[in-house]
Amino acid sequence: MKYKTCVSVAENSPKKIKIKLKNALKKSDYVEVRLDFLKIEQIPNTLEIIKEDLNRVVCTLRPTTEGGKFPASEKERISIIKLIAEYNPFLLDIEFNTLKKNKELIKYLKSTKTKLLVSWHDFKKTPKSSELKNKIKEMSKFSLNVKIVSTAKSTDDSTRMLELYNKKGKNNLIAFAMGDKGKISRILCLYLGSPYTYVSLGKAVAPGQFSVDEVNRIINLKKSK
Repeated sequence: MKYKTCVSVAENSPKKIKIKLKNALKKSDYVEVRLDFLKIEQIPNTLEIIKEDLNRVVCTLRPTTEGGKFPASEKERISIIKLIAEYNPFLLDIEFNTLKKNKELIKYLKSTKTKLLVSWHDFKKTPKSSELKNKIKEMSKFSLNVKIVSTAKSTDDSTRMLELYNKKGKNNLIAFAMGDKGKISRILCLYLGSPYTYVSLGKAVAPGQFSVDEVNRIINLKKSK
């Protein structure tokens, strides 16, 4: 089994995203493009210049309420999410809280047959196991691609997140914990069935993130010459 990685790219210009994307795809299976780091008017142009690689791209447009940088109204964000869907990326990451509130968006995404990654983050703590399992159950109503991420204050928190793989059912589950205490869960999740783990090209985009080179060494993705 080949363990896969997804490099997070968060840049503030289309040109920088294009360069980082090309570099990342040489080392990684997938790339997450954080479109919320761009100015709104730059997003359509960015999608155009990276469209040939979108079959390996996870597109993300995070609002500030979910730890993102998108600067405008929720109405504008939803309209851009619809635009992204038209480009048919490998996955379109949309927050569970967004989908819960927007039936019209769900209907639209079904019409475009967009492959959804439903995500939920807790930036302060790791909830109880029962709460996490219930969350996954609710999230899987929107898509079988489910990403659930917490913040680890202890190694027990990391263990609790990894235990979710025992109950993942038919879901393509991505579950790990952020922060220094959760760092090891970013590796162990691969061995428990996560389709990939998030990495950086250099500087971490999220707390506790390994670089793609570090992960490639750890899981021995590259055969020694």
